[in-house]
Formats: sequence, structure tokens, C-alpha cells
Amino acid sequence: MIKIACIGIAVQDRLYYVEKLPQGGGKYVAQDYKEIGGGPAATAAVAIARLGAQVDFIGRLGDDATGKTLLSELESSGVNTSLTKIFSQARSSQSAVLVDQQGERIIINHPSPDLSYDPDWMKQIDFSQYDLVLADVRWHQGAEYAFTQARAAGVPTLLDADITPQDILPLIQLADHAAFSEPGLIKATGENDVTKALTLADHMTPGTVYVTRGKSGCFWLEQQELQHQSGFSVNVVDTTGAGDVFHGALAFALAEKQPLAQAVRFANAVAALKCTQPGGRAGIPDRHQTDAFLSLCV
Repeated sequence: MIKIACIGIAVQDRLYYVEKLPQGGGKYVAQDYKEIGGGPAATAAVAIARLGAQVDFIGRLGDDATGKTLLSELESSGVNTSLTKIFSQARSSQSAVLVDQQGERIIINHPSPDLSYDPDWMKQIDFSQYDLVLADVRWHQGAEYAFTQARAAGVPTLLDADITPQDILPLIQLADHAAFSEPGLIKATGENDVTKALTLADHMTPGTVYVTRGKSGCFWLEQQELQHQSGFSVNVVDTTGAGDVFHGALAFALAEKQPLAQAVRFANAVAALKCTQPGGRAGIPDRHQTDAFLSLCV
């Protein structure tokens, strides 16, 4: 069985379902409300576990009620959390998420200021045990340490290159696969045209670069040629966590050594199926469900 490490943040998402996303100040009424674990690396880990791989979540949490809930939810989803660092008398990170009737959302994240960024405690981890290491950009120091260790051990790496206030060039340079969100790609390159931006990103790393564009699918460069895999048409209920799930599924497929086009198609399918149910994780399919869906999409 393949084994993957996911390095980054875990977040408590509080989702408010509204008719329309707010356009300004005022009071609004939510039709529904849910609390569920989120965070790019943590949600990717849940997707990987759901697909049938062993997965370790390596991140930072407080010892508050939110942190305990997040740990319990990850463990119940089949994610190993024994390598997660728990900080005493610290708050965990959380987000408020507004979701409209078309499944689009606004996310307001509060990363906890109580959690140390120092990755020194990760020295106990043997990164040679993994088939692939995935990291998000929300804990830069942890991602850089993990990628450096993975490269030294000959283990491939995948960066979830979302938008962040920090310069993520050092992480891009260390990544064998850098999968950008569209805003993340624009910020990293300063270029709005996707094709030109991917070319610029390709010059930043010896690895493969990708960009996800929601229902438009995924674009990537293969031997400097632009490739595209369209998104799948599904009944979208909630797009929360779709990008995180895509990265988890892509990590799974790459660890299985699927060809790039097949790996992207697989990841697109997993992310699309996730969007058919409310919440960031409830709709994540297992391997059988994904293969069955793909068999109908010829």
C-alpha cells in the first residue's frame, strides 16, 4: 500500500449556507450551518485516506476544544495524526465560510498566532518512508523542511501552491509537482494569462507545473507543451475544499505512478464528486466510486 505525508494546516470550518454571497455590509440569514474540519493539507489527507492509501498528517494544533475535534475527525477518517504537534494552551486555526446556492463560497481564515512556526520537532520524522510528500503553503517552514528531507531521500513532492502573503518561490523550487490555484499562479508570476503564467512558473522549478481553474478543469505543462483536462459536469452543491481534494487525489495518483494525463483526470473526478455534497469532506469518494464514475465518462 502506498504511503503519503501531508504537511500543513488543519482548520475548523464553520459553514454558513446563504441564498447569495454578500455584496456589502448588512445582516444576512443562513439557511443552514455546519462545522467540519478543513485546511488544505488536512483535507487532502482525508481524500488520500478515503481513496485507500496510508497517510500521515503532519501539522500543528492547539490543545483547545477545536484542536481536539479536528484530531478526532481526522483519525475517524483514517488519517494517522501521531506526528501532529499539539501546543499547550494554544488556540487552533479556524475559518468562517459563506456558501451560496450555486456552491460558490467566501472564506475568512484566522490562522492561529499561538502555533510556533519552528519545524525543529520534525527532525524525528523519517521522510524516506513515504512514496510522496504533499505540502500546502500555509506553514512555509514546515513545508520547506519536509521537501528538503524528501528530496534528500529521493521521495517526490507535490506543492499545493495557493495564494499566500509569503514568497513561495523556495517551495516551488523544491517541488517535483507544483499545482497552483489560479490566484496563486497569478500572484507567483505576476501574469494574468494562464498559458504565459504557467511558462513563467515552469522556469521556477525543474518539476511539473499545473493550475486548477474550477469547472474549467486543470492545465499543465508537459515537455513544455500545454495540456488540458476539462472539469466534469456534476450537480454542484458546495465547492468548499474542492482544490484541497484535487491535490490529495493528485498526490494519490502520482504516488501510484499514473501517467500525468491519467493522474489529472483522476484528480478532477475526485474533486468533482466532492462538490456534489455539502461540506468540505462529506462528498469525497472512495476509489471504487471514483473508478465507477470515470468508467461512465468516456
